[in-house]
Amino acid sequence: MKQSILVTGGAGYIGSHTTLALLEAGHDVIVLDNLANSSQESLRRVERICGKTATFIEGDIRDRELLDSIFARHSIQAVLHFAGLKAVGESVQQPLAYYENNVSGSIVLFQAMAAANVFNLVFSSSATVYGEPKEMPISESCPTGTPTNPYGRSKLMVEEILRDLAISESRWSIALLRYFNPVGAHVSGLIGEDPNGIPNNLVPYISQVAVGKLQQLSVYGNDYPTIDGTGVRDYIHVIDLANGHLKALNVIIESTGINTWNLGTGQGYSVLQMISAFEQAANVEVPYAVVARRSGDIAECWADPKKAIQELGWKTQHNLEDMMRDTWRWQQKNPNGFGK
Repeated sequence: MKQSILVTGGAGYIGSHTTLALLEAGHDVIVLDNLANSSQESLRRVERICGKTATFIEGDIRDRELLDSIFARHSIQAVLHFAGLKAVGESVQQPLAYYENNVSGSIVLFQAMAAANVFNLVFSSSATVYGEPKEMPISESCPTGTPTNPYGRSKLMVEEILRDLAISESRWSIALLRYFNPVGAHVSGLIGEDPNGIPNNLVPYISQVAVGKLQQLSVYGNDYPTIDGTGVRDYIHVIDLANGHLKALNVIIESTGINTWNLGTGQGYSVLQMISAFEQAANVEVPYAVVARRSGDIAECWADPKKAIQELGWKTQHNLEDMMRDTWRWQQKNPNGFGK
């Protein structure tokens, strides 16, 4: 059924791919983004891909007056909330900015939603809320831990706020989607991950080394108790991730309460396996150097996705080769991201 959906942070990496999926599914989409870590060019390219246009509003979720005007002008049925700061290292250096943006900004958004009688919400959370898990794979029944950085703590704080909201008002219908490691790009090569400055995540760093933008990759530690000593993570294609949001939206529109779903593949890959897979997909060599471990990094982390498969009817469709090939196509076509 066609819905009018507000997507906060909809010009960003995951937000733009989800905006595309929403438009292709026939929904009306209103994107709110302050363009702090994104580009409106992503939405122009979304239109090129699907021939449909999202309504774009430049602004901040902390601007209550703006939010009230958006809800007054548009008959919004649900909100997909991506807006927020997301760099782990930066969060350690600037914790107040992360709490003010990610936590306080979310509170302002939820207040505006409630005032407008909009109670359907899909929240972009993170597997970082599990902290250092005691068992693998990680299922939703695993307790949340103590995240190792302010970014992760901000996500957990918002989750707890939403749980309190769901208890206080029965009309709330909320999906907490805990992502593992989104990678890849749209098969067209028109939209993909465009980090500001030096990438914080492994795969865009690999691709920028491969294209000659960066000299070499740093591998943080090779003495973990893993298959080859390097950290193991669950990498999920951004298209599969976007489709997970549509599946969650379909469920919460027809229900109330709060649900949590992991979005991951259930398969972990080491850093060296990721480098090798990229080299094979791109037919290039990726120079790297092993350096000391980073504080706060854990040895391994991958999802048990059974709950999402059973309750959402969602399953990943893209394998590691797809992720690497699509990343390389995006990087080759856009060596400077959306800048050129």
